[in-house]
Amino acid sequence: MAHDTRRADRAGHRRRAAVLGAALSGCALVAASTTPAAARTGGSGRDIAYVALGDSYTSGPGIPRQVDVDCARSDHNYPSLVAARRRAASFTDVSCSGATTAQMWQAQGGNGPQLDALDRDTDLVTVQIGGNDVGFGPIIATCARLAAQDPAGNPCERSYRTSGYDELAVAVVRTAPKVDRVLRAVHARAPHARVVVVGYPDLLPDDGSGCFPQVPFAARDFPYLRDTEKRLNLMLRLVAAVNGADYVDTYRPTVGHDMCKAPADRWIEPLRPSSPAAPAHPNAVGEAAMAGAVLDRLDAGHGHR
Repeated sequence: MAHDTRRADRAGHRRRAAVLGAALSGCALVAASTTPAAARTGGSGRDIAYVALGDSYTSGPGIPRQVDVDCARSDHNYPSLVAARRRAASFTDVSCSGATTAQMWQAQGGNGPQLDALDRDTDLVTVQIGGNDVGFGPIIATCARLAAQDPAGNPCERSYRTSGYDELAVAVVRTAPKVDRVLRAVHARAPHARVVVVGYPDLLPDDGSGCFPQVPFAARDFPYLRDTEKRLNLMLRLVAAVNGADYVDTYRPTVGHDMCKAPADRWIEPLRPSSPAAPAHPNAVGEAAMAGAVLDRLDAGHGHR
């Protein structure tokens, strides 16, 4: 009997790996929820218990008012705005700057494991994670450092392809099972919750143009980095679907407001911010735009898009 159980478990893991692999390769997408029907409603209005999980794009570093110095968490980040608009009965925000998927299970300074904020009474969970697993910070530093070698070319892309393959594309693929594990854990700890995966906003011009020296990347590295972010967001969308979670596209609503735009028009600050925010992160208007995208998805009901 034990042997049969182990064999069934292995078969289940193989099936899940096949689904994720097919989804990420673009060959097929099987969106199958393992959560009960109650998780599809998620509650609405002032009766919900809402928990926000995530990294710095969730926490809102530098945006007034900072309410947690260790995690650089603002009370005007998008979870706080969503909670206020939905008049949540309870709201717990454990997002933390620098968080990776590992911090779902591991403490980060004074911030406990993020998954510990969930329980069976949780109605709504938003999750924005994966950017630091792929390496947002080191990627920006590397591309800025290499730009001087070939300002009109793509020295950063060439650097990430010296092994004969695109290391950033591989990093996105390797992050997929980590995000998958997070979502399975969320469902296990909050089995009745509506789970919403939040994608990343448009950081660089969607048309592939650049703005050196405001953003100090080489000209042909801009489209490469844009495509890398789009690949990350596609992965998050697919893994959300495999896990029966909603996906919120924050990229399209922020196109035209990237870090290359003039201060009055940008919602993402460049490496030298002119508004209170961390470099290469949303400012208060950007967080409000992401909140709007989340609220639109919640109002639209359950489903994948």
